[in-house]
Amino acid sequence: MTQNHTPASPPAFPSADAKPLQARTPHAGKPTDPQHPDVKIAHGWLHTARFLTTAPQLEHLPPLNVPEVAFVGRSNAGKSTCINTLTQQKRLAFASKTPGRTQSINLFSLGKQGVTDAVLADLPGYGYAAVPREAKLRWQRVMGNYLLTRENLKGVVLLIDPRLGLTELDDILLEVIRPRVQEGLKFLVLLTKSDKLNHAEAQKALSIARLQSGGGEARLFSALKKKGLDEVAQMLWRWTHEDGPATAAPAPTEEPDDEPPALD
Repeated sequence: MTQNHTPASPPAFPSADAKPLQARTPHAGKPTDPQHPDVKIAHGWLHTARFLTTAPQLEHLPPLNVPEVAFVGRSNAGKSTCINTLTQQKRLAFASKTPGRTQSINLFSLGKQGVTDAVLADLPGYGYAAVPREAKLRWQRVMGNYLLTRENLKGVVLLIDPRLGLTELDDILLEVIRPRVQEGLKFLVLLTKSDKLNHAEAQKALSIARLQSGGGEARLFSALKKKGLDEVAQMLWRWTHEDGPATAAPAPTEEPDDEPPALD
């Protein structure tokens, strides 16, 4: 669960004087194979992550033409810890002291020399019982609309606690994004806190997650033991670089006529 970053003023689109968010020119030297990126390059790229903006509503999200990867999951699934571990930064994503309080989409830009070539989106955790039902429904619809309409969305990482497995709320999220996954959206079920399981339990949880991933992939991950860190870093790099320079159109700001089912 992440803590909302509150900017001094409401989030706004980049100004005309700001450096455009666009794919950067590949660096000189030995070319990187998008399908098999060097693990050092992938880690170095993730380490460039920096806070971009926070959006309390979909219309506050800036339209970007670079690939975006969203991290989603139930409250207390270890989302903040995962993002911080992948980016090698202790406080990039903040864990709220009160789960369920964060109700904004936080964007983090990636790219060397200050030029953004991809974005990570940290979505609000869902399913925390203490949050009023009305607030849960509203934000779950915002998340559903984001997952369905964000045009530059390249991949989704669903974090789950393997001791709980995929819950009913996770299954609903899977149904929401299944059409986009079938159209090519990258999808990963990441089993966090895998160090809490013995080998047999971990392998069983992984096998089940693979069957339930709906055409996506599944991986074991442990921030404490650094398990799965290299694999996930390379996967995120591959998702956002395999198509070369991004050419996605700006994301629409109008909400769709049909609201997706609430994650509740």
